[in-house]
Amino acid sequence: MASHSFFNLHALVLFALASTALSTPLSPYYYNKVCPKALPNIKQVVEDAVQKERRMGASLLRLHFHDCFVNGCDASILLDPTSTIDSEKNAFPNANSARGFEVIDKIKSEVDKVCGGPVVSCADILAVAARDSVVLLGGPTWKVQLGRRDSTTASRTAANNDIPAASMDLPALINNFKKQGLDVKDLVALSGGHILGFAQCRTFRDSIYNDTNIDTLFARQHRSTCPHSSLFGDSNLATLDPTATLFDTKYFSNLVKQKGLLHSNLALFNGGEIVGLVKSYVTNAGAFSTDFANSMIKMGNIKPLTGKKGQIRLNCKIVN
Repeated sequence: MASHSFFNLHALVLFALASTALSTPLSPYYYNKVCPKALPNIKQVVEDAVQKERRMGASLLRLHFHDCFVNGCDASILLDPTSTIDSEKNAFPNANSARGFEVIDKIKSEVDKVCGGPVVSCADILAVAARDSVVLLGGPTWKVQLGRRDSTTASRTAANNDIPAASMDLPALINNFKKQGLDVKDLVALSGGHILGFAQCRTFRDSIYNDTNIDTLFARQHRSTCPHSSLFGDSNLATLDPTATLFDTKYFSNLVKQKGLLHSNLALFNGGEIVGLVKSYVTNAGAFSTDFANSMIKMGNIKPLTGKKGQIRLNCKIVN
């Protein structure tokens, strides 16, 4: 009788654990017990990568952003193409520009070693690496919500449709962010991610030759990097901010001076309540840092897979 009671109790415990797993919310303390060394190891690999190339910090931040805007923060951007996976790496916003995949692979390898197996999802690695990158480049920190699982699918079509395009005007940007549950403040704060990193000529050619609300000298200076003909220079790089590897507010200062490189940058200083937000960040770096951190947490909560949904990939590039 006691034996039957034990097995019944055991079954009830397993059922309770499964029920909890199905509804477990994200938590910054998710790995505290299952693998307390996970986050320090992620930080170490990111530090090494950014020390070798400061631009990598912006690249890792961008990977997380581009992941979350396509069916949620589920590491779908990391999947390589297969007969059943139409890889997001081949989508227009990512092709020949998304980078840092080898750093994520390195993190995954190191974390699985210290955790004794595949405990940490690739989606969580992206989220933590983005935060650590921002901190290393002088930006704010925040408690990353954790407990995401990885997708088993990807969508190049969704990536083309849902990742904000450099050519978008303000109404399109607002609608794009609204679709993800993000508001106008999130739009302006997260656009501040352009404080870090570079843009390819193909993304800013139209603005420097055709936009009328761009500083004339600024546009002319960038034409040497980006020839008018689309046959040349598509991959040539220009900084999105004069201090492209330092988290500061010069990006917003430039917007006020009509020195945004992308059409979508210039759109943020083209009338309405957004102008007030841009101006406030120029003079109040603390407010920007706070809003950026809050918006990153909010973005990281876009449709995460938790509980029994998705999987913890053994290799971030392929489905188990």
